Amino acid sequence: MAIERGAGLRLGVLVSYLRQEEKLILAAARARGMIVTPIFDRSLTLNLSAPTAAESGIDIDVLLDRSVVHSRAGYTLWAMNRWGVPTLNTAAAVTICDDKARASMVLEAAGIPSPKTFVAYSVESALEACEQLGYPAVLKPVAGSWGRLISKVNGPEQARAIIQQKSEHGSVMHDIYYIQEFIEKPGRDIRAYVVGDEIIAASYRTSEHWITNAARGAVSRPCPVTPEIEELALRACKVVGAKLAGVDLIETDDGLKVIEINTGGEFKGLMTTTNRDIAGEIVEEAARVARQTVADPLTAASAG
Repeated sequence: MAIERGAGLRLGVLVSYLRQEEKLILAAARARGMIVTPIFDRSLTLNLSAPTAAESGIDIDVLLDRSVVHSRAGYTLWAMNRWGVPTLNTAAAVTICDDKARASMVLEAAGIPSPKTFVAYSVESALEACEQLGYPAVLKPVAGSWGRLISKVNGPEQARAIIQQKSEHGSVMHDIYYIQEFIEKPGRDIRAYVVGDEIIAASYRTSEHWITNAARGAVSRPCPVTPEIEELALRACKVVGAKLAGVDLIETDDGLKVIEINTGGEFKGLMTTTNRDIAGEIVEEAARVARQTVADPLTAASAG
């Protein structure tokens, strides 16, 4: 398989739909001579009894995960890794990062600075967690993105109303309450974008709202990659096994803390703050993963 800098590489890109970032990734891959196949998760059928990916109808050298549906991405990556197809990221890394509670436990065990966090399983125990953290507190779904269904509660009555409403959603995941301390931001947070073993760019995401996601209207501005940002973001990615991620950091009086690690991190806002070819560097990392697997066939088998 000739895959010098990606030439001739059969790259599958798992997508839910084509956003600006995915279109740039496809163009960057084709410009490097890769044979690119967008794989739409909604249309995908995985024959789990098949011994290889090719016999399940997927004939690729490496899969790049850009799906926005965590459940579909997770199952697909586990299947690919089981078949020996390398993926960016691995199924194991995505499983950790797509579950906020699991990610918090992994970060805490590794000594990565992060907000104080509780997990509870009933309305009353969730309210007790809020009391222990102190108000205001932040309620988040254990799975989700773009700042959806995140609430800041300022007191017990508001907390009870929101927690009870969550309990009526009918989903098992909504019966798991993820409660975090509220940290006052300086009107911004930091998105550090990691590709491979390098932070290729970072941005401040500024907003008048306490939720500073770009998807919620935050404005991205250039942020210098300081030694503290570099050390913390790369260490966080290492402990979860991520090779492609947007690491969200918050500035506190005690230094930076990791809020989340997003393995499917968007970079639309970040592109406005840097001259780095983010899409190009992502596909080159995919080619590197494929080359590494050719050199060491056990890599893909052990990745999942």
